[in-house]
Amino acid sequence: MTRPTSRRARSRPPLPWIVLGALGAALFVVPLLGLLARTPWSELTTLLGGPVVVDALRLSAAASVSATLISAVLGIPLAWLLARVPFPGRGLVRGIVTLPLVLPPVVGGAALLFALGRRGVIGGPLADATGLVLPFSLWGVILATTFVSMPFLVITVEGALRSVDPRYEDAAATLGARPWTVIRRVTLPLVAPSVVSGLVLTWARAFGEFGATVTFAGNLQGRTQTMPLAVFVALESDRDTAVAISLLMVGVALLVLVLLRDRWWGRP
Repeated sequence: MTRPTSRRARSRPPLPWIVLGALGAALFVVPLLGLLARTPWSELTTLLGGPVVVDALRLSAAASVSATLISAVLGIPLAWLLARVPFPGRGLVRGIVTLPLVLPPVVGGAALLFALGRRGVIGGPLADATGLVLPFSLWGVILATTFVSMPFLVITVEGALRSVDPRYEDAAATLGARPWTVIRRVTLPLVAPSVVSGLVLTWARAFGEFGATVTFAGNLQGRTQTMPLAVFVALESDRDTAVAISLLMVGVALLVLVLLRDRWWGRP
């Protein structure tokens, strides 16, 4: 007889908790409302069709998709090694791989510049031998966005691999399946939802990258200026264009969250 009463008591949050939670939500809602209020709705299509925005969108799309593909090719095997293969220094490697998640992007861009720039430790000899100069090029943008976005895929897939019961893989190996067959036919299908989520997060992070890109690849319209960099420049000279680009990027981010809502929070 007391269960309904106790359930209602648990579902009734204290008033201070409601107030603090509402203030916390307002911290995120108010800036979005400000952006919507400042949006020039009547000119939005014209602004988004301008050459600066089109060039930036093209570069952002090319760089983010390329970064996602590179992350898939390199990040999934890396996640598997971190989850499945014990080796000396594995914790250190994991820490280095996930470092871009907490490292200021500008610092990451500076590190890339010192290593792979025209006079970098590796970039100098590479440029002398092949003529390939990564900074201030599309490849520089792709490299910078991959550096900051691939950790999202690695930690997502590694976490999923650690939660998979290894007995499925052991059973397949016992039946004679080769290691690559086990990975392809057993392991990857088991973690496929996490792989998809990680790839979407990787793409979204690459699409919105700013600090490492501007430090390593520069901000050249039509060459290295991505959407976030276009917003930064437009804020100084054309606020309406900056608002229009920002609104487009907010829409993309919200779409990503909607796509991942079941994966992160489950169905209501």
